[in-house]
Amino acid sequence: MNIIPKPKSTQEYKGEFLLNSTTRIIVNLKEGPLLETAEYFAERVKLATGYELWISDNTFDHKENIIFFNLDDENTKFGKEGYSLEVRPTNITIRANTSSGIFYGVQSLLQLFPVQIYGNHANAGMKWSVPSVQIEDAPKYPWRGMHLDVCRHFYPKEFIKKYIDLLALHKMNVFHWHLTEDQGWRIEIMNYPQLTEIGAWRVDRSGIIWNERKIQQPGETADYGGFYTQQDILEIVDYAAKRCILVVPEIELPGHALAALAAYPEYSCTGGPFDVATGGYWPIVDVFCPGNENTFTFLEGILDEVMTLFPGEYIHIGGDEVNKANWGKCPKCQQRIIAEGLNDENELQSYFIKRIEKFVSSKGKKLIGWDEILEGGIPPEATIMSWRGIGGGIEAAKQNHDVIMSPTDYCYFDYYQGTPSSEPDAFPDSLLLLEKVYEYNPTPPDLTPAEKAHILGGQGNVWTEYMPTSDQVEYMVLPRMSALAEAVWSSGAEKDFHEFYERLNVHCRRLDELKVNYRPTD
Repeated sequence: MNIIPKPKSTQEYKGEFLLNSTTRIIVNLKEGPLLETAEYFAERVKLATGYELWISDNTFDHKENIIFFNLDDENTKFGKEGYSLEVRPTNITIRANTSSGIFYGVQSLLQLFPVQIYGNHANAGMKWSVPSVQIEDAPKYPWRGMHLDVCRHFYPKEFIKKYIDLLALHKMNVFHWHLTEDQGWRIEIMNYPQLTEIGAWRVDRSGIIWNERKIQQPGETADYGGFYTQQDILEIVDYAAKRCILVVPEIELPGHALAALAAYPEYSCTGGPFDVATGGYWPIVDVFCPGNENTFTFLEGILDEVMTLFPGEYIHIGGDEVNKANWGKCPKCQQRIIAEGLNDENELQSYFIKRIEKFVSSKGKKLIGWDEILEGGIPPEATIMSWRGIGGGIEAAKQNHDVIMSPTDYCYFDYYQGTPSSEPDAFPDSLLLLEKVYEYNPTPPDLTPAEKAHILGGQGNVWTEYMPTSDQVEYMVLPRMSALAEAVWSSGAEKDFHEFYERLNVHCRRLDELKVNYRPTD
């Protein structure tokens, strides 16, 4: 068996189940998400085999050659996402407490088939057999995420769906969608149309090193970029939900905001004018002005629309790398510091984040921020995403805040995967090997049991300065995503990279069938 991520326990038996054109799927048709999973499985089978499997809620007189999807909400061993998969020569049964567990059981079942099950054309004459096994499985962490920055470069809706499918293949359950930046605003906001009319476009500097790109010059046309309509967003959120993936939007504030300020300069400290950043020149000192009361009206209006598009419980607001130079010179910001009894600009940032968190909470949502939001004091209900190492995550856990670990040393997939001279351009002076990702453990050992309970899991981050095409994203993400998926799903009690590597070689053949431009493992 070559399942990734590796299941908790497996037991092999003699014999095999043979799928053919008469195989049926038995499921409770009144359970909507369960029926969607059955349809998902049937569609994958149809693409690869040509068989149109009948989905029913009754076996009638057909007692064999059946795949059962059974909810068993009284069996506490499964938890929210666990499952059991039993394959016998006559039938296959997947059991779980929830439809999510059934979906993950389906992912393991698909990986027991020949790799051609992931193809998009019927393989005539293929024997579609599955070995007889008993699998008991459940994830180690509830947060198993992958991030994607679509601001440094814009990717079409079809690729976002492919990316989500790759997460589903690996039993990842969170898609962190980085939608706003200095270099582009990618989400349609009806009440503020210039965010996409102006903020979604920049002057094209393709072919020039990211950190050496000149700012927009007078007379140049900003025509490089794009954005997702609200209909696109709803379609993608629904697509992900059917694959048991929560989409978490990120709307950056108070920094990384130049694209928004190019459209609405009145919410800066200086009033502009500004252009959307063409590359990675640094520092970018123009950020949202917390001394201006209208800034909060603007941001709350944006977040209101965002929260109607994303039904999940989390909203990510960034909060990282905020250059506070203009705050120190801005009369409105200095007046805010005095009026609120703050000590300095760090506490002004804390005021900003706490105020946004209060608004987010009032809408029934939870706020996530990068670990910089710890500076000056953290909002009471905020979740920390720790990227500058694990220190921020440890500090937050000790303060009884939930934590998602995504430290650069293990989780930044814009880093080189091998010797830079033999690899495509990536983040300078960086290296993150497949084996190191595989060895990652999101839970620091020196936390108390109560503090460890705040570690929700881990996430791979994909910053795309050096990934202008979707093919390059795939190359940088895979197979490192496969290693991270195992790090956050499997128990890790007996980690063996060489054994993982053998399974990965088979897994890469699945990626071949899916037409994924992964980095070769050899």
